[in-house]
Amino acid sequence: MRDSITVELDGARDYPIFFGSDVLGDASLIAPYVGGQVFIVTNDVVANLYLDTLRESLPTGVRSDVFSMGEGERAKTIETYASILDALIEARHNRTTTVIALGGGVVGDVAGFVAATYQRGVGFIQIPTTLLAQVDSSVGGKTAVNHEGGKNLIGAFYQPRLVLADVATFRSLPEREYLAGVAEVIKYGVIADTEFFAWLEENVDALRERDETAVINAVRRSCEIKADFVRRDEREQGLRAHLNFGHTFGHAIEKLTDFDRWLHGEAVSIGMGMAMELSARLEQVPADATERVHSLLERAGLPTRADGLDTGAMIEAMGMDKKVVDGKTRFVVCEGIGSVRVIDEAPGDLVRASIASRVTL
Repeated sequence: MRDSITVELDGARDYPIFFGSDVLGDASLIAPYVGGQVFIVTNDVVANLYLDTLRESLPTGVRSDVFSMGEGERAKTIETYASILDALIEARHNRTTTVIALGGGVVGDVAGFVAATYQRGVGFIQIPTTLLAQVDSSVGGKTAVNHEGGKNLIGAFYQPRLVLADVATFRSLPEREYLAGVAEVIKYGVIADTEFFAWLEENVDALRERDETAVINAVRRSCEIKADFVRRDEREQGLRAHLNFGHTFGHAIEKLTDFDRWLHGEAVSIGMGMAMELSARLEQVPADATERVHSLLERAGLPTRADGLDTGAMIEAMGMDKKVVDGKTRFVVCEGIGSVRVIDEAPGDLVRASIASRVTL
């Protein structure tokens, strides 16, 4: 099964998302988007599984070089970025090269930042191999590396030429990695689509079991929602900020645990729990909506609480988030299933209470 949607920008920069099962080896999908040379950024785990398949799908005569980077958020650094640039230069890649990200969100973010800046920008293809990357980070052109001061503080908006989302790669994903992606899928229902949220409530068991039909439907609808936000607000001047629901809290959780304890989707799941609590305390959301979100996250096998977090440290960490504007921490709050909005500030006591309500002492 193969399907596609288009991320609509300005015509010249529109690009397709191809998705389905076992599409990674389809040479007809990749060939139109590469030139005479490619530079593949991946990691050892993914390379052992899928690198040969990718190389076999490249057009005859295309030169390919490979850089295998470290795994996880701890590898998403300026040092990794610089090492990839060194490798590109050493291998004498020029402006006709295409950088291909083969891996999860970390690989995609770093490779995209490399593509955005190498020789002022070269071709870029996203081949995400995790659920989270397929429905979120591979679509929309956000690229970045982390800094000691916070997550994704150094980066650029740079759109790929192609996203190739093969759900067959989920067969090799550990349970935690897979479920972390389900968190971002649930987010799309909360922020934009009441009917999709209801579908998720009915099909969460099928998703947990990785039923292929359910997974493809979830990936497709998530990408449709993400593409629509990107089309209307490519550089996050307003509406696209809705996609950050749960992320202000989630990024702080990741930072305080040194990007080691929680996967990104798990931290976002806990963050969505905190965001729903804040929405309730601000009297923005019906009580049943808060319960439905918490219940769905829990049924999906995701955490909605954390232990050992210091509320004051959370507040401080959120102060360095990219979403802080003019010294004010903005929050995305829920108005009801399928609708959110951005508020410029929230009373400190309510923010603290919302964090504390999801922290187990």
